[in-house]
Amino acid sequence: MAMALAMSVQDFASARSALADRPPLPAMGPSLRKTVAFETAEQPGTIVIRKGEKALYLVTRQGQALRYQISVGRDGFGWTGVVKVGAKTEWPEWRPPREMRARQPDLPQMVPAGPYNPLGARALYLLRDGRDTLYRIHGTNDPSGVGFDGTSGCFRLTNTDVIDLFKRVAIGAKVVVQ
Repeated sequence: MAMALAMSVQDFASARSALADRPPLPAMGPSLRKTVAFETAEQPGTIVIRKGEKALYLVTRQGQALRYQISVGRDGFGWTGVVKVGAKTEWPEWRPPREMRARQPDLPQMVPAGPYNPLGARALYLLRDGRDTLYRIHGTNDPSGVGFDGTSGCFRLTNTDVIDLFKRVAIGAKVVVQ
């Protein structure tokens, strides 16, 4: 019995040491969300992204939306159009597209799911005509990285805000990128 207890204490100490070697968990970031007046012909549940404003609007009812501050694609990586939310994932894994890895050869082929993943706490996968666009609406582990032209075409929110948006948006929701 004493031997089993000693091993448990040793195993605990070893596990605790392994955790101590990891970087601290990233901050979830502040909520930059607010309810605003928003005139649109779009139906409730629709996401409207206004790149020039660095804002994502979730239409909640006639004349009203939730506004989230976002980061958008840097020069050469912006796009517009109408897509749909095709899937949603909590703590997604990240597989940089081939084109991104060609530009940045030091990127890994895959970053496992979890709190250290560059897609953050949640991801909404955007599809056009049933095909993955490779663009996402996702969180970030660097809350100071929101509000800029700095992505490769994805739309980035704080983890706090992407968790909120994730709960509110249905698969199949329309996304209008302007």
